[in-house]
Amino acid sequence: MSFLEITWTANPAIFSIGSREIRWYALMFVIGFWAGYKIVERMWKRENINPKWIDPLLYYTIFGTVIGARLGHCLFYAPSYYLAHPFEILKIWEGGLASHGGVLGVIIAVWLYSKHVSHKSMLWTFDKLVTPTGLVAALIRIGNLMNHEIYGSPTDMPWAFRFIENLHQWRQGAPPIFSEPSHPTQLYEAGCYLLIFALCMWLYFKKDAWKREGFIFGVFLTLLFIARFFIEFLKNNQEPWEANMALNMGQLLSIPFIIAGIYFIWRSRKQKQ
Repeated sequence: MSFLEITWTANPAIFSIGSREIRWYALMFVIGFWAGYKIVERMWKRENINPKWIDPLLYYTIFGTVIGARLGHCLFYAPSYYLAHPFEILKIWEGGLASHGGVLGVIIAVWLYSKHVSHKSMLWTFDKLVTPTGLVAALIRIGNLMNHEIYGSPTDMPWAFRFIENLHQWRQGAPPIFSEPSHPTQLYEAGCYLLIFALCMWLYFKKDAWKREGFIFGVFLTLLFIARFFIEFLKNNQEPWEANMALNMGQLLSIPFIIAGIYFIWRSRKQKQ
């Protein structure tokens, strides 16, 4: 055993109220959206934007993220099961959210927001929305760490984690069954997302990059999904049918977003401020 190897025994629940649990994952979600909201408030004041537009952006974003992430998981990773059992899609409390689906959900939400609320271009909205999103994504990955999920393949690196594989049974009193020492890919992703968050904040508040519409959005898409693409090589496949694929589903879904990000960067550089 490596001297730094960590046996991870964190409880996913912070506390319970009756039969309902308050989980770290949910708390990270709430903190992330609250922090993102406060950052966007600063942008609204900086650009002197109509304050009536900010609350609808929060609501559209939350619903787009949750609905898109849930449908993404159901339709990208287990379509045959969920199409045969459509009511299972509603059981979001049982887990199963896909970040690529969440992004698609937010794109649809921003289209609706731009059409019905701000009457600005979608890129105008996205440049503001993605600036704090790296922080939100990092906090969600910390929630995944607390849930003992989305971790990586076995490794002999000194910072490997041993996660509880029979988490539900362990929480009912059974002895824990630990994984092999594995890559804590939740932390790898969280670290990358925090760096992207810092860069986007610098671009917006220090370099006024929002004046070139779509530039911050393009940088965000490109870097986030490049990070996701390469970290996927260290992850366990989410579904057994991915085992024989050269690239897993997460990587295949990342490629269009990387291409789109590069395009938006190129497009923004052709514009006048």
